[in-house]
Amino acid sequence: MIKIFYTKHFIKQYKKLTPSLKKKTKLSINKFQKNPKNKTLKAHKLSGQLSGFYSFSVDYRYRVVFEIDKKNNQIILLKVGGHQIYQ
Repeated sequence: MIKIFYTKHFIKQYKKLTPSLKKKTKLSINKFQKNPKNKTLKAHKLSGQLSGFYSFSVDYRYRVVFEIDKKNNQIILLKVGGHQIYQ
């Protein structure tokens, strides 16, 4: 199973989510950890200003931005929120 690490910024944003969104986010992270290629997560590489980072869906509106640390075989969760997190 892939190791997941959380940045302070991710934790700060996560704490601001509603209880329902927190639950959905936890479920999505668990799903991602078990199978990063799960089609329901719609994981994809980002481009433009966030080139080099990736994203997966929590629900229709919310996303998690992450980076892959191949050297240490781990995922670092950077941001969680609506589409404004891409800015």
